[in-house]
Amino acid sequence: MENRYVINVLGPTAIGKTALSIKLANAFNTEIISADSRQFYKEMSIGTAAPSNEELAQAPHHFIQHISIEDDYSVGDFEKEAISTSEALFEKQEVLILVGGSGLYVKSFTEGLDEFPEVDADIRVALNLQLQEEGIAPLKLKLQDLDPEYFAKIDTDNPHRVIRALAICIGTGSTFSSFLNKPKKTRSFKTLSIGLTAPREIIYNRINRRVDIMMDEGLLDEAQSLYQKRKLNALNTVGYKELFAFFEGRMDLEAAVEEIKKNTRRFAKRQLTWFRKDETIKWFEHETPAEEIIAYLRSNMQ
Repeated sequence: MENRYVINVLGPTAIGKTALSIKLANAFNTEIISADSRQFYKEMSIGTAAPSNEELAQAPHHFIQHISIEDDYSVGDFEKEAISTSEALFEKQEVLILVGGSGLYVKSFTEGLDEFPEVDADIRVALNLQLQEEGIAPLKLKLQDLDPEYFAKIDTDNPHRVIRALAICIGTGSTFSSFLNKPKKTRSFKTLSIGLTAPREIIYNRINRRVDIMMDEGLLDEAQSLYQKRKLNALNTVGYKELFAFFEGRMDLEAAVEEIKKNTRRFAKRQLTWFRKDETIKWFEHETPAEEIIAYLRSNMQ
């Protein structure tokens, strides 16, 4: 463990994490593990801002478009597979790069997930059926009633998180919150966490510009190709659900694009709220030269 390090690159969406992670991977002659859960799906490329083929060629990446939107894949699955992958990579090098904007997935890798009891699978099936038939609103109300503490913390528009918590509440008779924040698991590496940030106006401008670029690159066609599968949990996400509403005539295209921008800005705000709870993160302005960040990292590996 003394010589094993994971450089954990954090920050809000569109801040420049991919570009920095590639520079770090090249500087430390190593590979990148992605913890961006939206970029796991091979059918979702443009709308998730997955690394381009050119970027993927600049450094080896893991967990980029490695599963299908139809696969049943959880944060627990990611934890197991990512730890297994890291152990194999640590046989060849002492430093790995972890990058992503999905706080729970980052935590699963660096600290381990909280342990939850097994509950009857039929509970989850029934909740998913209710989601399909009635939407997420009644599930949110139920979670708010059963576990207001957890309800206040999470993105309640994420059906996977809501259903996961409800299944535990219903199956155990205890709150989901009661199983959280147990002692952390032991990892075979040390984590050095760095974050990229910028004034809010700059972050929001970068997000707006990225959405415009996505539309120019064909996001509308990508969303259209996935429309028939829109009920899948993976597709209930920013960049797709707004365009599905356009296809259904519930808003015009200009309004849908503005909604993508608004919801992405909200997502970035939630990311920053999550990450800023972690006092171990060393924050850098997004235009900080990579060489300065690399020097900081090397000085903390001695």
